[in-house]
Amino acid sequence: DYRSVVRLQGTMSPRARAEFDRGPVTGAMPMQRVTMVFSRTVAQQADLDQLLTEQQDRSSPNYHKWLTPEEFGDRFGLATQYVNLVAAWLQSQGFTVDEIARSRTWITFSGIAAQVEAAFHTSIHNYAVDGQMHYAPSAEPSIPEAFSGVVEAISGLHDFRPRLHSRVRHASPRITSSLSGNHFVIPGDFGTIYNLPDYANGVFQAGNDGTGQTIGIVSQATDTTVNGITSIAISSDNATFRSVSGLPAGSLTVTPVGSPNNFTSGEFDEAALDTQWSGAIAPNAVIIFAYSTNALTTSLQFLVNQNIASVISISYGDCEANFTSGEYSTIEGYLAQANSQGQTVAAAAGDVGATDCDGTAQTPVVTATHGLAVDYPASSQYVTAMGGTEFTGDSTATPVNGVAPAQTYWNSSSDPNDTSASAFAYIPETVWNDTTTVTPPGNVATGGGASKQFAKPSWQTGNGVPQDGARDVPDISFTSSPNHDGYLICSQGSCQTGYRRNSDQTFTVIGGTSAAVPVFAGVAALANQKLGARQGNLNPHMYSLAASAPWAFHDITTGDNKVNCTVGTTDCAASPIGYSAAVGYDLATGWGSIDVSGFLNALAGQPAQPDFVVLPSLRTVTSSLTSPASVGVIANSIQGFTGTVTLACTASSTLPGATCPFNPATVAVPGATALTIVASTDPT
Repeated sequence: DYRSVVRLQGTMSPRARAEFDRGPVTGAMPMQRVTMVFSRTVAQQADLDQLLTEQQDRSSPNYHKWLTPEEFGDRFGLATQYVNLVAAWLQSQGFTVDEIARSRTWITFSGIAAQVEAAFHTSIHNYAVDGQMHYAPSAEPSIPEAFSGVVEAISGLHDFRPRLHSRVRHASPRITSSLSGNHFVIPGDFGTIYNLPDYANGVFQAGNDGTGQTIGIVSQATDTTVNGITSIAISSDNATFRSVSGLPAGSLTVTPVGSPNNFTSGEFDEAALDTQWSGAIAPNAVIIFAYSTNALTTSLQFLVNQNIASVISISYGDCEANFTSGEYSTIEGYLAQANSQGQTVAAAAGDVGATDCDGTAQTPVVTATHGLAVDYPASSQYVTAMGGTEFTGDSTATPVNGVAPAQTYWNSSSDPNDTSASAFAYIPETVWNDTTTVTPPGNVATGGGASKQFAKPSWQTGNGVPQDGARDVPDISFTSSPNHDGYLICSQGSCQTGYRRNSDQTFTVIGGTSAAVPVFAGVAALANQKLGARQGNLNPHMYSLAASAPWAFHDITTGDNKVNCTVGTTDCAASPIGYSAAVGYDLATGWGSIDVSGFLNALAGQPAQPDFVVLPSLRTVTSSLTSPASVGVIANSIQGFTGTVTLACTASSTLPGATCPFNPATVAVPGATALTIVASTDPT
């Protein structure tokens, strides 16, 4: 009975404020892929919460029993006959029904503004916000009263979009130089630094490489022509990046959802980062790049509904305060379904420090006024929130006979085309915070803090986790600074000679917590491959492993994500504000970064790796042993190396250890030999 209607609360965007109103849109304005999201009953929600817990409980018969979208619909969706009734009503209002969820949890439709206004008793207006024109309802829409217990939210009535979390710069021509001091990360470097299982000495090796896995990339583009940058170049740049990086060709599928047109320059750089670096970590995984006009309400919807990706990477998000309650219901529904299907989801924690509601990665503010805040969807319990670190080790040297001098992290020389990895080993990290060094000045640092929207999940416990009752972010981190040291990408044809652009010999360097997300998505794909099945939400196991297998993590204990604020504004009694790193968990880097091979072994219930590994290209290895200890040393046969390795040891002048003999003193390769190092702290 359409004579009786009710207001649907939680649809009006907080950014569509009255002072920005520029009047109604034209009635003929197209409105594509509007989505009506269906409610779950209280019993259904309780059942879903219980299922998600049991799916990650090894003692439960439901452990890792993932649902299909249809099975999800049978338990948590709307009955088919009611979905059909809603679809018929939409059609009676002149809309075209585009798609009905396989899980029967939403229905997507399209029409024009005049039809939306007539059907939902609202008015669509133009709003001038931050120098751009947007459209949004000027009043909460209404629905037939009969739908009030069935319809949870309507998304797609405004075009405010989540922001990307990356920063790009063009850097000088040398990758690693003792003269310039510049270092940049290419796949082989990342593989060495974070101990990827499919890299050896910075060179890709087939093995635990993502074979059989699919990574879904959530992205967005505009529905108008912008700079003429189309999706065609994404595949071309990806192929170039893989070739330059010595990676297999791989499989990339570029999938538009709805009617996106072209990318802004920033969106295209983000696309390059996400596709290229997820594939750099899991080179033989299939990459599906799904882009639409809204990364969270449309691209994410597609990847969950199709259930084709075992891992989902989200480099987009926004301050929690910028989402409506209807958007939270919509996106949380997608993410919960993803977890029930065994899909691992990762999202960026943000790039403007602990004050996520002030500025963006591309246009940071000089001083914050909105107080402490975190980014969504990173703050969702269904997501692994990725924070950012930066390296502290810059020492560079040329190896002699394959041996790097002590306390060096980078090779000072590289091949003529700058395509060889130059990192020697793991490099110490601190919290990513470029606020005091970035030009022009602005708040630029990893996001982190306590959610104001979500309570603390039951699994979020451990040494250092605040007793604040809130979902805390991030969970873990990876290097993210574009300045020290950024990731190289190929974007818009920039890799013409190696990673360099011919016209000015520069590199395209990128960073931000957006970088940490696709690399973790690659790690999650490796976990799926190693364990032989989808793993779903990795957070419950990750927090458990932080206590039982700390050797799989690099605990970051220095630095902070504090940024400048205006004294007297929200949360700003004194500037700067934010959080410091500490032993264990902290609100700047979570549990820190991970040793990927160690993390995968820990997930599989395997023991820790030895303290160090003897490789064919011998190098000095630093150990902090200051008391008698036994460690395992493995001598590997790689690239045909055989022979006998003589082991020698010199005590560090900066440590109290005086002697450290090996027993035995030589190791034959190929093979594995257990060694004992006896470290004496007695100088006599």
